[in-house]
Amino acid sequence: MMKHVFLTGVPGVGKTTLVKKVCDAVVSAGGSLSGFYTEEVRERGRRVGFDVVTLTGDRGRLSRLSAQSAAGARECRVGQYLVDLQSFEGLALPLFRDMREGSKRLFVIDEIGKMELFSQAFIRAVRQTLDASSCSILGTIPVPKGKPLALVEEVRSRQDVKIFMITKENRDVIFDDIVSAVQECLK
Repeated sequence: MMKHVFLTGVPGVGKTTLVKKVCDAVVSAGGSLSGFYTEEVRERGRRVGFDVVTLTGDRGRLSRLSAQSAAGARECRVGQYLVDLQSFEGLALPLFRDMREGSKRLFVIDEIGKMELFSQAFIRAVRQTLDASSCSILGTIPVPKGKPLALVEEVRSRQDVKIFMITKENRDVIFDDIVSAVQECLK
């Protein structure tokens, strides 16, 4: 039986926009949800990093552009971005605890990506939530590229996960299918 819905697609195709629209539809139908999404941070038209934003509007730093640091320094880096693990975990991890302890049924994770996967506590929390009987996940995962990400591959291989491939061609017409799949998970 399908329990979780994940969207995948190339960066910038509209996954987060669809997640937000699906959240609005779930709330309009009387559903309860919690979780977070990631958002680009721009200064003067240039992307300088990413923030984590909770569904209630709280915001924290996920990453920022960074100059190369001294050799040997232990940093969490994805390309030119330095990941702020403390900020990410401080905002995202309590949401998982609240979800498992509360009555909310849909948990939003946008996204399970390279930056987020530096956090071992996040990985454990996602696995626990995937296995929890009381909630379903609406999430996003990256398309396979380069070295596989273990948790992303776990999600892809689960029998209780429905994955939607988002493209520029289908992103405007796939919304109803995603909402239907999420509603099915929440039954």
